[in-house]
Amino acid sequence: MPEIEIRPAISSDLPVLFKLEHSVETTHVWQMDSNSDQAEIDTRFREIRLPRGVQLEYPQNIQELADTWTRKNLFLVATLQGQQIAYLTIEIGQAKIARVTDLVVGERNRKQGIATALLLSAADWASQRKIKRMMLEMQAKNHAAIQLARKLGYEFCGYCDDFFANHDIAVFFMANIKS
Repeated sequence: MPEIEIRPAISSDLPVLFKLEHSVETTHVWQMDSNSDQAEIDTRFREIRLPRGVQLEYPQNIQELADTWTRKNLFLVATLQGQQIAYLTIEIGQAKIARVTDLVVGERNRKQGIATALLLSAADWASQRKIKRMMLEMQAKNHAAIQLARKLGYEFCGYCDDFFANHDIAVFFMANIKS
C-alpha cells in the first residue's frame, strides 16, 4: 500500500475535502438513560444494536469550515498519491486541551488506519506545544468513532445534550498525550 502523507491544509484543499463522504453508516448507538432525585444524578450510556444499519449525517455544517478553517489551531490533511482523502481539525481553548472537532476519512479509505495516523500526528503536534491532553468529540450515534476512541485508549469523560447543530448528543473521550 502506498504511503499516506499528512500535512497542514492549504486553501486549495478545501473544495476536495468538502466533497468527501462525511456521513457514516452505523449499526449501533449509545443510548442515554438519566435519572435524577434530590441526592443523586445517574446518567448511563449503553450500546444498543439497531435492527438495521442507518446512515448518520455529519453533525457539523461542512460549508462553515470554508469560513472558519484559518481559525483552527490545527488543520491536517491526509493524502494518498497526491489525492486528499481525509482531514482533522483541532481547537485549543483556555483549558489547554487539544479538542478534535473534525475527523473525516473519505468512504473508500476507511478502516485502513488513516484516522489513527491523523490522531497520532495531531498528538505529536500537541506534545511539541506542551499540551497534555487531547479530547475527541463525536455523536453518541457514531459507533465507529466511539470504537476508534476506545481502541486508542481514550476514556469517556462526558457528554453534552443538544450539542451539535442537528441537536444530537455529543460524547467526549480524553487521552493524555505522551511527551
